[in-house]
Amino acid sequence: MRFRLLSALAASAAVSVVNGQASETYDYIVVGSGPGGGPLAANLAKAGYKTLLIEAGGDEGDNPTYYDMMTFNEAANDEATRWDFWVKHSDDPARELKFKYTTYDTGDGTFYVGNNPPPEAKHLGIQYPRAAVLGGCAMHNGAVCSLPQDEDWNLIVNLTGDTSWEAHKMRQYYQRIERNEYLATGNSAHGYNGWLKTAAGDTSWAKNDNLTGTKILKELAKLTGQDPAKAAELVGSDILGDYPNRDQISSFYNMVQHSGKDGKRSSPNNYIRATLADAAKYPLTLKLHTFVTKVLFTNSTGMGAAPPRAIGVEVVEGTSVYRADPKHIRGAKAPPSKQIFASKEVIIAGGAFNSPQILKVSGIGPRAELEKFGIPVVKDLPGVGERLADNYEGSILALGNAPVDLPGLITLIFRTPNAATKNRNIFTWCGAFSFEGFWPGFPNNYGPNQFTCAMVHIGPKSQAGSVRLTSADPLDTPDINFNFFKNSGDADLAEFVSAANILRDSWKAAGAPATPFKELHPCPGELGKTANCTDAAQAEFFKLQAYSHHASSTCAIGADDDKMAVLDSKFRVRGVNGLRVVDASSFPVVPGAFPVLPTMMLSEKATDDILADAKKA
Repeated sequence: MRFRLLSALAASAAVSVVNGQASETYDYIVVGSGPGGGPLAANLAKAGYKTLLIEAGGDEGDNPTYYDMMTFNEAANDEATRWDFWVKHSDDPARELKFKYTTYDTGDGTFYVGNNPPPEAKHLGIQYPRAAVLGGCAMHNGAVCSLPQDEDWNLIVNLTGDTSWEAHKMRQYYQRIERNEYLATGNSAHGYNGWLKTAAGDTSWAKNDNLTGTKILKELAKLTGQDPAKAAELVGSDILGDYPNRDQISSFYNMVQHSGKDGKRSSPNNYIRATLADAAKYPLTLKLHTFVTKVLFTNSTGMGAAPPRAIGVEVVEGTSVYRADPKHIRGAKAPPSKQIFASKEVIIAGGAFNSPQILKVSGIGPRAELEKFGIPVVKDLPGVGERLADNYEGSILALGNAPVDLPGLITLIFRTPNAATKNRNIFTWCGAFSFEGFWPGFPNNYGPNQFTCAMVHIGPKSQAGSVRLTSADPLDTPDINFNFFKNSGDADLAEFVSAANILRDSWKAAGAPATPFKELHPCPGELGKTANCTDAAQAEFFKLQAYSHHASSTCAIGADDDKMAVLDSKFRVRGVNGLRVVDASSFPVVPGAFPVLPTMMLSEKATDDILADAKKA
């Protein structure tokens, strides 16, 4: 059952008159309430600044589909909040049609998913669902918490010279936001008073040597250089702990989620609502069902002595106005626009797809692309919408002869022998589930005997993707092409195959009654007896069937002499004043295996940078 809370939560704002019409003015306007924008807006309000937070969706914070972690797949499928981006993985149309779950519009209000569509069906592409809801994608994800490799933070230091990004300094932001509920208080690596709850599962099952899952666990320990005798202890390791040489350690861990020990999701939604609840103390205004169509500038031609300055945003109000929304009514007239002003700054936090789109329709982006659609150029920034990156993801999936007796998950971060560096390069979790990517109605349920090891490739070498306009209309969705494996693809695929081989070998230890396994992919047939399970065949499978949901880097921080850099180290958009981008698009590279926690840390750092600049003004 679905519930919808569409209440307008708002505090008072200053009102001025512009061109004969009443308009609102705030100190800061934050566009997007996800892991980047939501906490930032709350922090600015708590610092005493009159802050407006704009969210295109509604509030599902009281909906059990969203707050109960057991129903996160249902949340990601829910039309109440879902935005469908239909993306490409390459420039090759024939290759795109080979993705097993490519999706078509049948014309009768339904989707066809697969490789044999009805004759008149329109090809849409590969579904990449995003969440238009208070709290953003942190409201429909699996809530997996993982920290980036230290080098992901230190890269920003190397690019910009800003030592505030050093990895050991960035950890303070994680500690600041965390409200740890799985470790005893006093662990210096963690925080216990923040707004984000973290919880971990029970791993006591690993002490039972008779379980099928424990047999797989111990064999996997051997294959990854761990002590099988200590496997039961290792699965309880703190995945967010602060260890020497952490990024080089292949180890089992206890998976941590941004949820409470009661199984309820913890997200920016909770923090925003808690801040709004004390309106007398914290001047935060929230506008729901409000879509930003462009940023407003003074000196918008950029021809004056001073750089253009962001002074506000233009918005339309209403539900399902954006054409990524499956509830959008084709041909519907857009609501009238209105303008809202910021006396200090505008901060864009729409995510890796929408942040570059907002900049571009506002006149900030590659000159040729803007001029193609008749958009006046405010600032020529070639990097906006480029360098789109993502973790490659894939899985090996099989059916046991009987259910695999594994009451939890085997969570492992490890290095394959062919990794490009000494750092571990694969994050995997194995259990009695299936996960093969995204399509309308995902995932498949293969029954009680299903068993999967899902994999996330850490540190992908190619960042060749792009987010480009299809028109000047801000309500149109952009063209998104990840260009998977375009650069150094053979090396990334080889690492993926190496990981699959290691995981598959561990399954052989399961024993009766679970064995023999019947593998469904990437090597269909009885486990260990398929003649076509070559490295080349597996590489081809992963090339065609890899998926992703950790998009980043389309408005990346970079060096002063890099023409593709969009932001400086303080999140400021280059060449204009009063405008920042604070979300996953800001990262120069994908931050580790899961970006949600790093993006919340990013938001906390941006808070410090913005408040420091405010004190100087």
